[in-house]
Amino acid sequence: MDITFSLKFIDKIIGRGLCRLFSRPRSGNQDKKTTILLIRPGGIGDAVQLASSIKCIKTTNPDSHITILAERRNSGIYVLMPQVDKVICYDHPREFIQALQGRYDVVIDTEQWYQLSAVVARLVKAPVKIGFDTNERRRMFTHAVPYDQNAYESDNFVSLLKPLGIDCRSEDNSTTLELPLQAVSKADDFLQPIGSYSFVVIFSGASVAEKRWGEERFRQVAQKLSDYGYRIVVVGGKENRAEGDLIIDSGWGINLAGKTTLAETAAVIDRSSFVISGDSGVLHIAAGLNIPTVSLFGPSSSLKWAPQGDKHIVVNHHLPCSPCSKFGTIPPCPIDARCMHDISVDEVINAVTTILDRVGTV
Repeated sequence: MDITFSLKFIDKIIGRGLCRLFSRPRSGNQDKKTTILLIRPGGIGDAVQLASSIKCIKTTNPDSHITILAERRNSGIYVLMPQVDKVICYDHPREFIQALQGRYDVVIDTEQWYQLSAVVARLVKAPVKIGFDTNERRRMFTHAVPYDQNAYESDNFVSLLKPLGIDCRSEDNSTTLELPLQAVSKADDFLQPIGSYSFVVIFSGASVAEKRWGEERFRQVAQKLSDYGYRIVVVGGKENRAEGDLIIDSGWGINLAGKTTLAETAAVIDRSSFVISGDSGVLHIAAGLNIPTVSLFGPSSSLKWAPQGDKHIVVNHHLPCSPCSKFGTIPPCPIDARCMHDISVDEVINAVTTILDRVGTV
């Protein structure tokens, strides 16, 4: 049982009861907002969507000190957000205790549904506590903010800043992530076999089986892109290594799955012409770097999670049962994830052609 499943299971059993043990906190001084704790459990995609809010805080209040309470699985993404001053991990006991013992002017719980993080926000010493009002968790905050199921997630996160008098919005086709120079240098080394060719990044993985399109289809897309003169770079973790080999098995590019850090993966993406992926952290990193994308959606909401703006195209069949994901949970599919499997290779290639026409990528 991995740590993510364990936390969700514990939350389901005792989260609601824990919330009921506490009274609603009294609101304190809202004028002072120098030290801010942002709680962000979950995956990489959620963390990337928080980047607009973090930039907005620093732009509005340059003297603020931002600490992120993350999970180890998403903590690496914050090296791409230089506005973050410190990262501590939810699932590292010593660091977790450090967070509970800290004092802040503001604590913002950005978790959308699960209640344990709201309890943490209630326990942390801060006069202002902000979070979403999606369930009993609302009792843990001085300011409970409405959550919009049909809004782009970055905009939901930005709405958490309104109690602080910060009114901004996420912007389409904007760059929200920044690359460390060391990661850029390493990416250059990894990409030497590509030479001067333009290349496309493909990520074929997914956090759950229902989001997967299939490596054989990605292989066919890679073959067609090769005919257009592109090289292919596959990215991902060690678990994506074998399928990456299949995708580039005719020598159309290189397989970097399992070879790069998260920051190095981002630096590779930043050099690419565009990215093809399902709903994933890689997709959100590409959008955060203002790189064009073609994304494949089915179980999860494209309104909420797909990159916005004319540099991005979503391939989505919009079946009556799609999207079925709610607050990050996708139920087992009784029709073998048709929303993904019915997407054809030709549809993806047509989307690629449209992107090339729009942005003039060569």
